[in-house]
Amino acid sequence: MPRASLMYPLQSADVGPMAAYGRLAERFGTRLWCGQSMQIETHALFAALAGMGVQVSFGTCVALTPLRHPYHAAVEARSIAALSGQPFTAGYGPSGASFQANIYGAELEKPVSHTVDFVTKVRALLDGTPVAMAPGGADMGLLPIDDLPGIEVGMGVLRPAMARAAGRHADAAITWLTPPGLLADQLVPAARGAAAEKGRATPRFVTVVQVAVDRAGRDMDRIAYHGTHQHLSLPHYVDMLQRSGLPVVHGDPAASARTLLEAGVVVTGKPDEIAERLTAWHSAGADEVILNTSGVLTTEGLGEALRDTTDILTAVAQRAAS
Repeated sequence: MPRASLMYPLQSADVGPMAAYGRLAERFGTRLWCGQSMQIETHALFAALAGMGVQVSFGTCVALTPLRHPYHAAVEARSIAALSGQPFTAGYGPSGASFQANIYGAELEKPVSHTVDFVTKVRALLDGTPVAMAPGGADMGLLPIDDLPGIEVGMGVLRPAMARAAGRHADAAITWLTPPGLLADQLVPAARGAAAEKGRATPRFVTVVQVAVDRAGRDMDRIAYHGTHQHLSLPHYVDMLQRSGLPVVHGDPAASARTLLEAGVVVTGKPDEIAERLTAWHSAGADEVILNTSGVLTTEGLGEALRDTTDILTAVAQRAAS
């Protein structure tokens, strides 16, 4: 079994629900992840949880590069590691073309190159190497902090070009809604080959997987839709899924969510069945699977989402021990 961790899967306006997920991660001795929040900012949430005494490692899957400068990103990552006293995974991605255009006034001409530049600057700064932030600028470094826990710098990966970039430059490759076949056939080989060409280790693969326990009275189509429809409205996610051979349709997230449910990309069943099905991602090359209960949280509420996460983590632990 790969390592199983969990994420708080919604943007947060209240630290309380995320703290409940944090306590659950603490109980199971695993990492707590969160995506980009446009309400209470993700790193502020992590800092709040650390201040509340939640003793877990954190990770971003992923923080959006258009919203931050590489120097500030390095300060953010180092701050969470220092405040929590735990290793931190700083994952970054450029978001979709429409978001880029809204922030910059135009789409990024080369989003892969942009992400590489961002990640390499963050990695250098965290390693204590001053770098120039802009052509012709003076080299800048971070003020030292002693005895920091380790910090991974990751890249959001959906397609082979970003996988190759991660192989050359990142410590972790973070995927979302990625079918095991695409991971095994395209993404992991692309990253592995690029890493070998550069004489470095293949980045650790971390994949976010939608899960929901099939319980009496639940509408699984509705849960799958509410867990995936936002991403299924984005062209780069639709393209990724179509590359894997799934007949998802841009502009019809309800039908596409049903496709993901039927294909097992949204993983359902009893907790032990889900634990068994997650091994497909391990076999495909994932080192860590992040349990995403966003569909359950949105439709059934916090208590049910925590119940699902607890039952699945318990089943994964039992399977690993057997």
